[in-house]
Amino acid sequence: MLTQEVQKAVDRGELLPLMEEFYTIQGEGFHTGTAAYFIRIGGCDVGCHWCDVKESWNADLHPPTAIEHIVANAQKYADTVVVTGGEPLTWDMSLLTASLKAAQLRVHIETSGSYPVTGNWDWFCLSPKKNRLPVPEAYQAADELKVIIHNKHDFIFAEEQAALVNPRAILFLQPEWSKREEMTPLIVDYVMQHPNWRVSLQTHKYLNIP
Repeated sequence: MLTQEVQKAVDRGELLPLMEEFYTIQGEGFHTGTAAYFIRIGGCDVGCHWCDVKESWNADLHPPTAIEHIVANAQKYADTVVVTGGEPLTWDMSLLTASLKAAQLRVHIETSGSYPVTGNWDWFCLSPKKNRLPVPEAYQAADELKVIIHNKHDFIFAEEQAALVNPRAILFLQPEWSKREEMTPLIVDYVMQHPNWRVSLQTHKYLNIP
């Protein structure tokens, strides 16, 4: 249980429940293959049954960490930072992104878009989930729409989401990891028939890196 003072600092975005931070290669979507420093923020109530980071869901398990500490670590490794979760927009990202940008870092986010958009982002990857849909401003902010394909019905969901994003958003279909052998051929066929979409793979898992 957080003290009242710490909770207020978390609410202001001065402290964030940091699950982990690491330097690696971006494995998914538009920036696949590029080096980036990942900041994983705890806390998520979207509840995807196939989530591979369920340990991020409970924010109370992850220590409230000063954004100055987060930025200082990020500066040591990369020019690009990816803020992910959990669901990072659970928290106010304004101070974190301002501090990262003041350190001359490019700032990306990976989000379900299910909370109000805070922060100033150089790249906004929107990955919507059926059980908690994005807020309208997330569709407008999206530079990239990444839809996870777990079954055939998800192609319908993908098109519904594509109809809502702004025209500049780049569209990706990505197989859910546990169903990749079944879904990847379907995604390949779909993209060949609908070339406005692109294939995204979790290449970091093939490479056995974080």
